[in-house]
Amino acid sequence: MELFAQRVVDGLSDGAIYAIVALALVLVYRSTRLLNFAQGEMGMFCAFITWQLSTAAGGPQIALPLAIVVGIVAGFVMGAGIERVVMRPFSSGDHLRMTMVTMGLLLVINALAAHLFSTTTQRLESPFGQGSIDLGGFFVSRHTVGVLVTLLAVSLALWILFTRTTVGISLRASSSNAESSRLLGVNVDRSLMLGWGLAGALGALAAILVAPTLYLSTTMMSTVTLYAFTAAVVGGLDSSIGAVVGGLGIGLVQSLASGYIPFIGTQLQLATALIVVLVALLARPQGLFGRPQLERV
Repeated sequence: MELFAQRVVDGLSDGAIYAIVALALVLVYRSTRLLNFAQGEMGMFCAFITWQLSTAAGGPQIALPLAIVVGIVAGFVMGAGIERVVMRPFSSGDHLRMTMVTMGLLLVINALAAHLFSTTTQRLESPFGQGSIDLGGFFVSRHTVGVLVTLLAVSLALWILFTRTTVGISLRASSSNAESSRLLGVNVDRSLMLGWGLAGALGALAAILVAPTLYLSTTMMSTVTLYAFTAAVVGGLDSSIGAVVGGLGIGLVQSLASGYIPFIGTQLQLATALIVVLVALLARPQGLFGRPQLERV
């Protein structure tokens, strides 16, 4: 029983990271109907900024919590800047062209991070400290508890933003019907830039949280982003709740399958995510919490 509980906790810890990245993907998709393939690389770049500031290689060192805040702010600025400078000129084109632009961004940001920071694996300390908590037979690391609490806080903050604030309502209106929102006086361009900025900040937060366990490198977010895409698709690309449920669910399935199905192990964990996607899309093509697309004929 203790082993099962340990695997559940480990799965929830991984799933919380997937959920945060999936939330960022959903934010961009709801605003533009576009999948941002560069989301993970944007977060990785900001995690390197945090590492650079906290380790002070050749410069003044600042405390890790402050470095994390700077990294998250850098993610927001990067996301908003990319939307304004790179994506907006292509906004009148088809989604395939915009998707190709995000793939190009993935390559550029990855190469830029390797050039500016490091091509070798680095160590970023956990903001929640070291050690574990004994829960009567199984252990939960402080980092795991911190990640789960962070996911809860982020989910609550986004719910308040989108349901209780004028800014959030403007974001929802812009993503739902941009032309009607403009007629009602909503600054749609600013809303899109804000949506990308929030997604960039969430991606940076996720990368900073995953770096202490996977170690910091230019490739650390590749698999995480794949799981996050899976979580977003399973939960529904237009649903924030679906992103959270999908991320936690994928983490649980991955942990339990690799622990209890002998031929899967750690090498075939990604295959379990694919199976979950196939089953979910066959049962509910729009995702568990997604809304079906209605077309007038």
